[in-house]
Amino acid sequence: MGKIKILDDRLANMIAAGEVVERPSSVVKELVENAIDASADKIEIVIEEGGLSSIKVSDNGHGIERDECRLAFERHATSKIQKERDLFHIQTLGFRGEALPSIAAVSRLELKSKTRESDSGTRILIEGGKLKEEQEIGMPDGTEVIVRDLFYNTPARLKYMKTIHTEVGHVSDLINRLALSHPDIAFILKHNDKILLKTMGDGSLLHVIAAIYGTSTAKMMVPLENDSIDFTLKGYVARPEITRANRTYVTTIVNGRYIRNYPLIQAVIRGYHTLLPINRYPVSVLHLDMDPVLMDVNVHPSKLEIRFSKEQELLELVEGTVRRALEKQTLIPEPSKQSAAGRTSIKTEKPVQTDLELTRKTRPESASFNFQVKGTKDRPTPKEIETFQKWVQPEPETETTGMIKEDSQSNEWNADFKNPVPDQHPENGEEQTENKMDQAGMAGENSPDRLPVLDPLAQLHGTYILAQHEDGLYIIDQHAAQERIYYEYFLNRLKQDTIESQNLLVPIHLEVTAAESQVIQENLDLLSQVGVHLEPFGSNAYVVRALPRWIPEGEEEAVVREMIQMLVENKKINVVQLREEAAISMSCKAAIKANRYLTRPEMEALLDKLRESSNPFTCPHGRPITIHFSSYEIQKMFKRVM
Repeated sequence: MGKIKILDDRLANMIAAGEVVERPSSVVKELVENAIDASADKIEIVIEEGGLSSIKVSDNGHGIERDECRLAFERHATSKIQKERDLFHIQTLGFRGEALPSIAAVSRLELKSKTRESDSGTRILIEGGKLKEEQEIGMPDGTEVIVRDLFYNTPARLKYMKTIHTEVGHVSDLINRLALSHPDIAFILKHNDKILLKTMGDGSLLHVIAAIYGTSTAKMMVPLENDSIDFTLKGYVARPEITRANRTYVTTIVNGRYIRNYPLIQAVIRGYHTLLPINRYPVSVLHLDMDPVLMDVNVHPSKLEIRFSKEQELLELVEGTVRRALEKQTLIPEPSKQSAAGRTSIKTEKPVQTDLELTRKTRPESASFNFQVKGTKDRPTPKEIETFQKWVQPEPETETTGMIKEDSQSNEWNADFKNPVPDQHPENGEEQTENKMDQAGMAGENSPDRLPVLDPLAQLHGTYILAQHEDGLYIIDQHAAQERIYYEYFLNRLKQDTIESQNLLVPIHLEVTAAESQVIQENLDLLSQVGVHLEPFGSNAYVVRALPRWIPEGEEEAVVREMIQMLVENKKINVVQLREEAAISMSCKAAIKANRYLTRPEMEALLDKLRESSNPFTCPHGRPITIHFSSYEIQKMFKRVM
């Protein structure tokens, strides 16, 4: 071991660069953040060869005074904090004073800067942390920093750089985040003289989203806004049909700073709640504003991670706001969206009207239907009415041709849904429906209006229901539709069920790890409170004597192991989450499957119950239930619209 001594400044800066400057995008981040802190409203970033050859960041901010330019390259030299108290009220993106000296230590750096009050600017050239040149120059107001030959004096770091394409991707992603964080700043990003991003800087977040993700995605964004005593939230979330394969498109910005915070990302995803397919993630941009006292940004060298002092309240605000914003939308996918303005400017033929159109604006619970005629004053003949009534009346054997077979795992709940065809007695049909909706308690007062009254026409491959409405054709996945109905019904029943245990005729034997055994031993009382009774059975083994009634048959061991995993990770058991998973499992097993042909009354009953659901748009797994082909789209396909 050598003797302890203080490192010289040049070596200390190179070591600091290992934390601050990981790759070209790290340099761009520090320089652009400095430009933002300088109140610039236009920032241009030009990189060559992925940023390894050259990085130029120029802005029109307030610039740096001549006598401060050299001082800016000293370690811990900053204008953004002065006192210890300022660390708890940070409102700028950079504040450590390590960025410029760290970058200059591993590159050839040129700085040009001029303030609005000065008649001329200052140019400084630094190579490997050593000042090479300083002179007075003429230039416009603002600052320009050029970083050349990054890592030229640290070949080990340069060896581990990725391809040019990869490095450009990191820089582009970074500037996208900064543009989303500051829509009032005009950003221009160029690589090898090719423009990769250009924003207007007009303050419109939606315009920035369109510039980054495309206009088609921007049109599918849903605005949201909410606030509480401590937080203000606004931004956009995409409709569920716009998804990505990873979480990187969930953008969270706090006080103008883009951050990576896993709990916040999870709160956004929970806000979608059964609207997203498995392993798919949303596109969102959320702006959070709060008192700087409520967060600590000084926990990571690159300041990408922060800590919140009221994290739980913040997560609840985000999740609830996202969920309410999506609940107000009609989430039925269409093959393509056309703007209303575009449609009015297109010359179309007069729509062809059929002689007889069957509409069901209001359908009684009985099997009788209103027979109406559009486009003519003549009423249908008695023979036509008689033929129609025979067509819609259920066959005698429909009482036993329910849409699902009775399943033992559903117990008594399945009996209520054994035959979804409405009661054929008019005098009690309406009362029966109201009672079931009272039991379910899931549908809002206006939820039926979110899905129009549909008239079923036929089935496709015994799997999809084809239905019409005055605004076009609807295709409904019958399995997903009844899965949604069952899910809301089972979930409500599980919520009403008290935590009561039932003894097992054959106990379940569990073998666990030593760590899991220790957690179980410490939480036996908690497990008993949620209805799980365990007894030690040898070394690192237990037997389950009793379980809650709501656990689906055949999944007892899996649910118990999930409870144990929750205790290991969070020291608590989320019964609400477990019950929801049980409801999803039971609804999937109970719902009708593909290749099951339905009678017309069965299709009508299924569509009616779907309209009563609180969310008639996706199944519990996030798959869409209904697809809509508008009348305009159909006319366009048949070239009736030119």
